[in-house]
Amino acid sequence: MQSLIDTYTLNNDVKIPIVGFGTWQSADGDIAHKSVQAALDAGYRHIDTATAYGNEGSVGKAIKDSDVDRHDIFLTTKLWNDDHGYEATQKAIDNSLKSLETDYVDLYLIHWPNPVKFRDNWEQMNAESWQAMEEAYKAGKVRAIGVSNFRQHHLASLMKTATITPAVNQNYLNPCDLQPEVTHANEQYNILNEAYSPLGTGELLSVQLLRDLGEKYGHSSAQLMLRWSLQHGFLPLPKSTHAERIQHNTGIFDFTIDDADMKAIDGLHGTTRVADDPDLVNF
Repeated sequence: MQSLIDTYTLNNDVKIPIVGFGTWQSADGDIAHKSVQAALDAGYRHIDTATAYGNEGSVGKAIKDSDVDRHDIFLTTKLWNDDHGYEATQKAIDNSLKSLETDYVDLYLIHWPNPVKFRDNWEQMNAESWQAMEEAYKAGKVRAIGVSNFRQHHLASLMKTATITPAVNQNYLNPCDLQPEVTHANEQYNILNEAYSPLGTGELLSVQLLRDLGEKYGHSSAQLMLRWSLQHGFLPLPKSTHAERIQHNTGIFDFTIDDADMKAIDGLHGTTRVADDPDLVNF
């Protein structure tokens, strides 16, 4: 039976735990610190944060304060939109390492492909950022590099100058939006599909089909969706600030959703909201 410490192998042979703990919207300070500690206590060994979340300091402190060895934790952070470009990315990486109180992160991602600040020259700025990230990778500051919210044309553009293929593309993936074109493109490049908001930011929890199927399998709709994500080969990043829910979300390894029910869940596209178009976001 699988567990939280089972891993996928990235395209550079680095191992990444198959479920991560998300910290988006976990407020800096006591809330973020306690939620990460609760996640580590529950058995998570994969923690996901970002500069934009404003909580790297609390996440890093929680890891440092825990009884878990840093080398047993897979830690991700991300480049924010204001920091695209070669020199800015170099500084951003060093600032994140300082905030997280660590000398390396396991995964570093470009958070958005086309921020409004660089909309006129996003391709060049991504190429410059990627060059800085490749250098950080070779220097041992990061163990793997990747992207987030990239569509097919963003990937194709990046690959024109990249010498290292992204290891991960982290996207809004859940039963409401499977993003098949994006996930297929990732598979063609051997890029792992990571799923943020795997519960649709909680909006999918009240969908009757998911409640009914959860009851059928003796699990909650949250557990059902996380199991669905794993069966699609995704890496889900559930988030909570409540210790009991953090523990609850780990109960996803003792059942399998049958093919007919997987297809029924796939059919929920658009039930709540779908992914934002990264070329149109106003940040």
